[in-house]
Amino acid sequence: MEKYSAYRDPGTGVQPFLPLVPPPRDFLAKLSVPLALLLAVLRTALVLLLLLLQLILVEGISIVFIPVPVLHRFVTRVFTLLTARLALFSLGVFWISVDNVTRKRGRGAKDIETWNPRAGDLIVSNWVSWVEILWLAFRFNPIFILPVTETIIPSLVATASEAITHTPGRRTGTGSANITANRGATVRVPIVGFRQVSLVSALRSTGTTPGAASGRYQNLEEIRSNATRPLVIFPECTTSNGRALLHFANVFREKVPVRGYNVFVMCVRYDPPTRFAVTLAHTIPKALNPLSHVFSVATSLAPQAVSIRLLAPSESPSSPLFLASEVLTGSNEADPLADACAALIAQIGKMKRTRMGWEDKVSFLDLFHAKKKR
Repeated sequence: MEKYSAYRDPGTGVQPFLPLVPPPRDFLAKLSVPLALLLAVLRTALVLLLLLLQLILVEGISIVFIPVPVLHRFVTRVFTLLTARLALFSLGVFWISVDNVTRKRGRGAKDIETWNPRAGDLIVSNWVSWVEILWLAFRFNPIFILPVTETIIPSLVATASEAITHTPGRRTGTGSANITANRGATVRVPIVGFRQVSLVSALRSTGTTPGAASGRYQNLEEIRSNATRPLVIFPECTTSNGRALLHFANVFREKVPVRGYNVFVMCVRYDPPTRFAVTLAHTIPKALNPLSHVFSVATSLAPQAVSIRLLAPSESPSSPLFLASEVLTGSNEADPLADACAALIAQIGKMKRTRMGWEDKVSFLDLFHAKKKR
């Protein structure tokens, strides 16, 4: 769309924030609309029931087991596994393709390295939807952490010292494309800490952007050193439409290889929408987020495809064998770990990296909602 051309990454040509639009419906697709709506009502009701069970079982009944941490973790993991997997199954995600991959090339069979993240380890992933949150929940029962920022509202025009090195949008063009591309450079807002959130809160945060620091928050090392389960972190700090990676924020500020804990790197991909299946990518938060998108997904008559790739631990940034020179581009000296994770995710997921970050999405959402109100 030309009206959003300012949010087209100049290096890749990708618009990472725009919702993916399915192809026009043919006669058969239009004929199936009543069935799709009926199915959506039933599926959404089931998801709401499972959500209620999650709240009752995990955040209610399981509290009595807190005095025995081992038992509490076991009980909450079992309950979460059941509710999260059933929710995905009810929405048409019958099978999730999980591949253990390696960057090394060569002939012959390779040993499959399994993931076994422990307390305090980091799971780093791109962020496209609430689906990967549910998958991570039932697979690893981790702690989800969300970033908080300085109390600075991102401005559309940065000062010379604060501006990033690119101006989003196409550098050439005519008409509206030429006008909107001149909106100025984007301020990079520092991530000052994180807050731990429940599974439900993590789901509700899908598509949103980091909020200003308020209340209790901690730095990553404080959370990690006291964690009783693995931590999940999304360095993009918001969701994209899955067509490319957003710029990774400086969330780690760590050198590589990392020492003292393990870093597990994964990538998630979703199929584009079809006439009978809505995309699982969720980039625009709406009222009752993300239930409105859940209802849309529930109208799908075709099974949903999810592809998850797990990088071999021996090739992660925490491996003693990790060679930074093979991955790092030298463009992010403030946070080599973030740069390494971005490069690895792009490589195993065969994705392009953009220079647009969550700060760009803040202004994009302002524009998007303003256009919708007209």
